[in-house]
Amino acid sequence: MKIPEATNFIEQFINEELAAGKFEANGNKIHVRFPPEPNGYLHIGHVKAMCINFGVKERYDGTLNLRMDDTNPAKEDYEYVNSIVDALKWLGFEYDKLVFASDYYDKLYEIAEKYIIDGNAYVCDLSAEEITATRGTLTEAGTPSPYRNRSAEENLKLFREMKAGIYPDGSRVLRAKIDMSSPNINMRDPVIYRIAHVEHYRTGNKWCVYPMYDFAHPLSDAIEGITHSLCSLEFENHRPLYDWVIEKAGFPAPVPRQIEFARLNITNMLMSKRYLKKLVDEGFVRGWDDPRMPTIMGLKNRGVPPTALKKFCTDVGVAKAYSVVNQAQLDSCIRDELNETAERAMAVINPLKLTITNYSGEEELVFEKNPAKENSGVRKVKFTGNVYIDRDDFSENPPPKYKRLYLGGTVRLKGAYIVRCDEAVKDDSGEVCELKCTYFPETKSGSNAETTVKAKGVVQWVDALYGADAEFRRYQPLLKDEDYPDQDYAERLNKDSEKSFFGKAEPYLAESADGTPFQLMRTGYYKKCTDGGLLLSEIVSLKDSFNK
Repeated sequence: MKIPEATNFIEQFINEELAAGKFEANGNKIHVRFPPEPNGYLHIGHVKAMCINFGVKERYDGTLNLRMDDTNPAKEDYEYVNSIVDALKWLGFEYDKLVFASDYYDKLYEIAEKYIIDGNAYVCDLSAEEITATRGTLTEAGTPSPYRNRSAEENLKLFREMKAGIYPDGSRVLRAKIDMSSPNINMRDPVIYRIAHVEHYRTGNKWCVYPMYDFAHPLSDAIEGITHSLCSLEFENHRPLYDWVIEKAGFPAPVPRQIEFARLNITNMLMSKRYLKKLVDEGFVRGWDDPRMPTIMGLKNRGVPPTALKKFCTDVGVAKAYSVVNQAQLDSCIRDELNETAERAMAVINPLKLTITNYSGEEELVFEKNPAKENSGVRKVKFTGNVYIDRDDFSENPPPKYKRLYLGGTVRLKGAYIVRCDEAVKDDSGEVCELKCTYFPETKSGSNAETTVKAKGVVQWVDALYGADAEFRRYQPLLKDEDYPDQDYAERLNKDSEKSFFGKAEPYLAESADGTPFQLMRTGYYKKCTDGGLLLSEIVSLKDSFNK
């Protein structure tokens, strides 16, 4: 095969191996995998990992396994498996094969017995707390387990009794026998099997001993013939263990190579399945697909286009160093995509009635569905002279250079006429409840008639007779500050992350299909939903604060 030009350090490594003939025996076929644990819904951080792995598959005409790393039966379920498959399908990623780490339980157990026979593993009776206490520190070596020198025969007998269910949870573990004085703490006789009398969602009660991730993961890669294990940077210190586990199992060359990249961190965004699950379990959000959630299903439910997520991850790039991306960059990618695809419409979140005193009858005005898109078609909007504008578009005491409506001032009603405010009617509480205005017939949009009437501002409106009642849901980040959440999130949650407003919208919005995205003029991008009535759910604001 012709080696493609490298675009990042991962591809440079692969190209060097291809040039050296490392994979000639298998026809230079590159084989990668995407290995999520089915213990929650995937979030936007996983999209970056998908883009990297699927990008390698496509660039090298390789193959990719979707593997469920399901070695922790207490937390895994088919619900999460299905959600992962659905997320990949929605994003447009096509894998070659669906596999499970639990497919290999028999093989993994067989390899564990080989470790014991070869003197590379032993059964340890220390508790989890005692193992931690004897592991040592970064500057001090660990203390060997008193059970480290058990014979292979005794270890094999005890391990088989563990498998038979004779011992309770936590009473014994199988540990790799490596080096308790290694400068890498991960190499200090890590646990590779533990007892867990827990029913597995796929294997039922067949097993009561389960492999640890650091044992099952590299061996699953080797069993599948994976050439490159592409993972996030936190696994860099685990790489020597990854290599050791495969080597001691006796797999022939070429063996998988682990390459690490920086994970995706975004300001104001919770990027941990553990914390996201707490939000769901504690009822802070309505579920994994709540529009405020950074889960893929949450982003889908919010109305974010999948192409925008992939564009964002591509723009962020593949890096080795830890960094935090500003959420404004993600919003900018979403906004750019929706600007091209979303139809336009008008809505008023905080309505204030405007009555044109010299207008009678009604007419139908024509608007382009999307001015940014050729041949997008038109929509027709009824106009009766009694409309709602947004309360923020009127001021009794306008500041200098104010470009919206005030007493004696003029403004253009989008696609309609210029109006002048003659009177502001107030209710008993002293709040303005209606504006009485004069319109100028010669100022109709698109008429090209000569007029001396000018207006500096343009405002959206909804006809009072034909407009539909609507609920608007606006969102803010779940976290109040921009620090990346390495610590618990409890004190940093934004309890005002969702707010509802009740206003008016074009009937065109009510008539559209659920899930349709719209740019609400001067308001933001919203998705049309039906929730006992017309619901418009915010996707992203109009304001772009990202410096492209």
